[in-house]
Amino acid sequence: MFGATGKIKAEVTPHRKAIGVRMPDHSMNDGTTAVQAPVKRSVQKRSLILDTAMRHFAENGYEAAHMGDMANQLGIAKGSVFQHFGSKDALFFEAYKSALRSLPPYLEVAAEVRDEGFFAVVRHRLSLAPEFLEKYRVPYRVVLLGNYGSDIALKKRIVGFVASEDPLGMAAFVQMGIDRGEVRTDIDQSLVRSILECTFEHMHDFLLTEEIDPELFHRTSALNGNKERMIDQFVTVLRGAIGTPPRA
Repeated sequence: MFGATGKIKAEVTPHRKAIGVRMPDHSMNDGTTAVQAPVKRSVQKRSLILDTAMRHFAENGYEAAHMGDMANQLGIAKGSVFQHFGSKDALFFEAYKSALRSLPPYLEVAAEVRDEGFFAVVRHRLSLAPEFLEKYRVPYRVVLLGNYGSDIALKKRIVGFVASEDPLGMAAFVQMGIDRGEVRTDIDQSLVRSILECTFEHMHDFLLTEEIDPELFHRTSALNGNKERMIDQFVTVLRGAIGTPPRA
């Protein structure tokens, strides 16, 4: 929490604890430290605001999240939030980037899974949906809001960020499939990545949101209760679309 003096206090309620932020004490031992301390405090303050914003967006959604509530929780002026981020859209965009960067890249899997190949990684990531949600509930919820609940202007910024930074390593994942001879090379790699984004990512979201947002996707009872069968059928379809055709 920030007191009237602008110094940072380590008072954070248990259910609102900032994500991964440690607030060390600073002492001014020399002139250099004295100059750096305000900068460090500003960076730490920005980080705390961003972590608090992620939780507010995740819990309340974009529309119902208020910058004033975030400021009140931190004990700072609402204007301080605007000073660091400029607008609610800008704050959400920074929260989205931070959230997506915190999710595990496609190839961050056990070596034995990776050794089995491209489609084994796809199957593995889909099968771990409950564990994924348990570990990454807050950032994943923010990513969902950005992908499905943002207006077109904000969505354009998100698309540009994902395309330029590739935080989940989509290009490396596709290249791994090509190097192993599992992903076809007769079509442009950018099209392969687009197919994965439109199918694999949506399938992952479909499985995860069954608990937290069941109405986000249309669901039928045909495969209800048979998740593994659904994943098997999805991998078969995906392999048919981007997998290397079998030799005659």
